[in-house]
Amino acid sequence: MPPTTNANGNNAPSTIPLANALMTKLKPAKVFKNAVEPTPLPTPGGSSRTNTGPRHITSITFDDRGDQVLTASEDETFRLYSCKSGKHLKTLYSKKYGVDLPRFTHKNTTVIHASTKEDDTIRYHSLHDNKYLQYFKGHKQRVISLEMSPVDDGFMSGSMDNTVRLWDLRVPTCRGLLNLPSSPVVAYDTSGLVFAVGINRYSRILLYDQANYDKAPFLTITLEDPSLALVSYPPRPIYMTSLAFSSNGKYLLVGCSGDAHYILDAFEGHLLAKLEGFVGLERRRLDAPPSIDPVKGNSGEEVSWTPDSKYVVGGSLDGRIAVWDVQNLPVRSGVVDLKVPPTRLQPLTALDGHSGPARCVKFNPRLAMMVTAGTELAFWLPDQSADNEEIAKELLKKKS
Repeated sequence: MPPTTNANGNNAPSTIPLANALMTKLKPAKVFKNAVEPTPLPTPGGSSRTNTGPRHITSITFDDRGDQVLTASEDETFRLYSCKSGKHLKTLYSKKYGVDLPRFTHKNTTVIHASTKEDDTIRYHSLHDNKYLQYFKGHKQRVISLEMSPVDDGFMSGSMDNTVRLWDLRVPTCRGLLNLPSSPVVAYDTSGLVFAVGINRYSRILLYDQANYDKAPFLTITLEDPSLALVSYPPRPIYMTSLAFSSNGKYLLVGCSGDAHYILDAFEGHLLAKLEGFVGLERRRLDAPPSIDPVKGNSGEEVSWTPDSKYVVGGSLDGRIAVWDVQNLPVRSGVVDLKVPPTRLQPLTALDGHSGPARCVKFNPRLAMMVTAGTELAFWLPDQSADNEEIAKELLKKKS
């Protein structure tokens, strides 16, 4: 939100605490209908992909100050937007290498991103003059998880070649390598001292000390939901698409491609909450049949924390945005019992206003705004008109 005049008449940004009343009043303030180029018509005699539907935005990233947001989409473009003016600033093309998982570095003019074509190199890109600054080679298959360290120029990547690599922006060769039994998703905690690696097919989350990553993980968490056995037996496996630590480091949000996300205790590994009330995003369209084995959708960014970690926001295949209040999570300690079911949380509200599946959902790190993306891009702001009506009613009461 733009700076407002405070009580002293100064042009200083006012702070707004996130509360239930504000979260339920979020509405799309700006929708970019042309945020993705349309799917080209099939050429005669060419192979046409079935059941794909329109192209989608696959990833979004904010700069550290929350002033800009960058999208990457299946049309092989970056698009840069201003969060304060709500305007599209520029479009950059990466037709040769493709683009996925863009992440702002600690400068708002440079990003790192994964490639989708040619090779599996991670590229360091200048948005200012549209040039590559560095190439980070090493992965043998597609990079599916990429995260920037919150404190320095380090970053981490997970690939379908079953490795996690640790890098530094200043050096083209990786400075650390973890070989794993399956494809990983990765996340740093807010201090940058700890990182988590989620391993699909084994339902394990490994927590490492950043300074001793070459040693064994200091905590191994088993992600097992006993309530899934009540739905089918054997229970359908959980497919992890993202990991994210809460701002206080106490909790770990596990984003999944199915119809539930999970919150774990990050210190001991207890399964605390199961977030329900939405349609999972592993399918491209609502009318497509689900696969027998769970798969990742075309984005792994469908769920995220708000900056204060009081709420979790997530997308849905039906276009709704779910908001979960996670301020009163259960407290568990002692030995982890995998047979104890998690607390099942329904959304505080399900927001309407997004056309098509909401593939990416992120809250601005500094401003009271949320960004959602799929076939379109939407900027959400709290609707203040309802507040004005309430103030007017109170004034009328005082007069009478």
